[in-house]
Amino acid sequence: MKRVLYYLGLVLLLSGLLLVSCYEKRSTDKERENNWAEKRATMVHQLRVYGIEDERILKAMNSIQRHKFIPERYLGIAAPYGDHPCPIGHGQTISQPYIVAYMTEKLHIQPGGKILEIGTGSGYQAAVLAELGAAVYSIEIVPELADHARKALSAQGYEKVNVLTGNGYEGWPEYSPFDDIIVTCAPEHIPQALVNQLREGGRMILPLGVGVQRLVILRKISGRIEKVDDLPVRFVPMVRRP
Repeated sequence: MKRVLYYLGLVLLLSGLLLVSCYEKRSTDKERENNWAEKRATMVHQLRVYGIEDERILKAMNSIQRHKFIPERYLGIAAPYGDHPCPIGHGQTISQPYIVAYMTEKLHIQPGGKILEIGTGSGYQAAVLAELGAAVYSIEIVPELADHARKALSAQGYEKVNVLTGNGYEGWPEYSPFDDIIVTCAPEHIPQALVNQLREGGRMILPLGVGVQRLVILRKISGRIEKVDDLPVRFVPMVRRP
């Protein structure tokens, strides 16, 4: 009888320790998520200070867990919600939050719009577009990054974002024309295939140039392209592969 009571007491003790351990883990996880949420709120406040006015974009970037789109091994290199790009491997980065918000705002995204993104990278920009209600078609030339983006987007509930491993210079003619096109890597010249896949009245924004780069905003009017030079920027080059 004493042995039975001993084992029963041992089981209860171990169960209690397990419950305490689970509770502590949940508490730690909750504290960690609250910490990330505070950092997101600080990021959004900074975006307001910088002049981002579209409340839909600010709300989207306040809700999307940017740190979840950065491969874990790179999280300690640069603060995910800091005012700077963050490395994601393969010589690529996740863009500075302000640039993400600024480029998105310049496109005037509408719910239900069909958007082509060139340079999926981490998948974060695609998540912002999807959060605004757009149908997103995104192309990434680095297979490992395309795989990462698909997993990150799916894990965060953006399963409907379409990610293609392919050459961004060719666009995605199967789903053209697109209402808007956003390019998050810098070509030397505006790819004609992308111009061809932009609908009449549509906008395209991209960094342009080698070394010295500038954001360029294009508008397709009566079959012709109107071009406006915008901010000086620095993006990774747009890779062309056979």
